[in-house]
Amino acid sequence: MVCLVFKYASISAAVLVGLYAGLLGLLTTSSFQAHVVYLHKIQMTWFKDLDIPESFGFLRCQTTPFSIKSPTGGMLYAWHILPIELYRQHEPALLAEPAGFALNITSRFGFKLLRDEPDARLIIHMHGAAGTVGSGYRVPNYRALSAGQPSKIHVVTFDYRGFGRSPGTPSERGLCLDAIAVVDWATKVAGIPPSRILIFSQSMGTAVNLAVSEHFALQSPPIVFAGAILVAPFVDVPTLVATYRIAGSIPLLSPLARFPVLFNYFQTFIKETWSSKDRIAGYIRANEANGETYRLILIHAEDDYDIPSHHTEVLFWHAVNTMVPRGITYEELEEVKDKSKRDLGAAGSLMEWRTENGVVREEVLKTGLHDVVMGNPVVTMAVMRIFEAVDPSFN
Repeated sequence: MVCLVFKYASISAAVLVGLYAGLLGLLTTSSFQAHVVYLHKIQMTWFKDLDIPESFGFLRCQTTPFSIKSPTGGMLYAWHILPIELYRQHEPALLAEPAGFALNITSRFGFKLLRDEPDARLIIHMHGAAGTVGSGYRVPNYRALSAGQPSKIHVVTFDYRGFGRSPGTPSERGLCLDAIAVVDWATKVAGIPPSRILIFSQSMGTAVNLAVSEHFALQSPPIVFAGAILVAPFVDVPTLVATYRIAGSIPLLSPLARFPVLFNYFQTFIKETWSSKDRIAGYIRANEANGETYRLILIHAEDDYDIPSHHTEVLFWHAVNTMVPRGITYEELEEVKDKSKRDLGAAGSLMEWRTENGVVREEVLKTGLHDVVMGNPVVTMAVMRIFEAVDPSFN
């Protein structure tokens, strides 16, 4: 009996090892990597029509589906979401309009409320991997983003190429081009100046956010937005895969992390690194050199089992190391944190680093998981903190 149990256990172990070896083999191919990194085929809104935002809990014509042209020729599916108090003020006019997808967004009354109101603010939302603009905790997130000033804060969210109804295949370069196209739409079509635009992002979207923010900061003349919020960011893909588990359960390369030589070998097959640590440094370096004002807020929950909160702490160090002319080691920053970090008890902790030009804020929460945090008041506060820093009268 013991021998039989041992035999079946050995067979099961061999099968698991074989399956994992097969997974490792697939991970060396760029196409499979794209599916693992972006999870773009996982829609999570199969049984709802994105062209009917009311089915996601919005009021009639509060959200307008439309599309933005990508520089590579495709169309990016997007939503324009009106803040609730602004909707209440103009409800009769909005209800008189047709609901659903707008072939010409500029003809819609909601768009005119964004374009023609000099005190309007716009949040460009860059979502994480998997799903669509209507998936999971993203809808409560949109409400939290505008809750601090529900008559003035609009949200535009979009699906990258290959996600939802946006055709194409995702790639690092492609997603960056898509996000740049959305920013161009906001500034050129909607006519919103960068000082009234905040870029919000979560998970994979934080890498897109930093890439785009750095891109515009490096332009001549530089373009700098009101600020950026990064929720659950990661250092880079090679660092992430050392601990990442698909759906919180299926490990990628974490079992190999115990074998440095083998682990480093497999890292060489990673095609797209999404190096946020380099981009956050490049963004700050450009703004410091140009004397431009910048604001970054990093938010992470300690109980995030998808992306450990240590990633935010490392990113914060890369930011501060760039802000300090002589540089600062990770250990030195930890010593400063021990003295200056504000302990908020069950709410977590926060730390800020300032220069004459900018501020980077690290907020590590005790709870919030990977997605739940997006609908929490900490997000609303972060939005208002940035907008009020730009214009103290905005309250």
